[in-house]
Amino acid sequence: MGGPSIAFLVFDGLTPLDFVGPFEVLCRLPGATTRIVSPSGGDIAAAGGRMRVGADAAIAEVEAADVLIVPGGPGARTLMHDPAVTAWVARIAASARFTASVCTGALILGGAGLLDGREANTHWAARPLLKTFGAVPVARRIVDHGTLFTAAGVSAGIDLALLLAARIAGEDVARAIQLRIEYDPQPPFDSGSAETADPRIRDLSATVG
Repeated sequence: MGGPSIAFLVFDGLTPLDFVGPFEVLCRLPGATTRIVSPSGGDIAAAGGRMRVGADAAIAEVEAADVLIVPGGPGARTLMHDPAVTAWVARIAASARFTASVCTGALILGGAGLLDGREANTHWAARPLLKTFGAVPVARRIVDHGTLFTAAGVSAGIDLALLLAARIAGEDVARAIQLRIEYDPQPPFDSGSAETADPRIRDLSATVG
């Protein structure tokens, strides 16, 4: 039996770690096949011109995946209203084993009609927007509905991917991947959450991209 097929949606204005973090984990699953999918099939420019990402396919070329990962970034605020993208996300999610968003990728899931009436999270600064899609905003790092997941901002995508790895291949494999990438976070500051950060730091964070 083969490994999972995993589709990663990428787009202009993507936050790089939203995509790269989960990719680094999930591409290591035994037998996994990955596809990097953009709206047009062309390369995309990440937010702030920080990097370019090459796509393997256009959304029109991908009809199914076992796992769909939807990262976030400034560009998500455009895509959440893009009917072609949101229809594709809804279509893939309908048959996927797992659908997950990182950061403001949740807004794209919302635009696809997947969050109505559900608890969900996103980047703390965008959390109020979830109500636009009928979601119930919560501050948990990962919101787990069994087949549908939303994660908090940026770095939370690594935690999300490890959880998915455990669901797909078992906890031992997920732990082995965690060790392989030496994911052992020991941050020097306690400012990684809007709930714990000083208000002055919250204000400053809006100026650092």
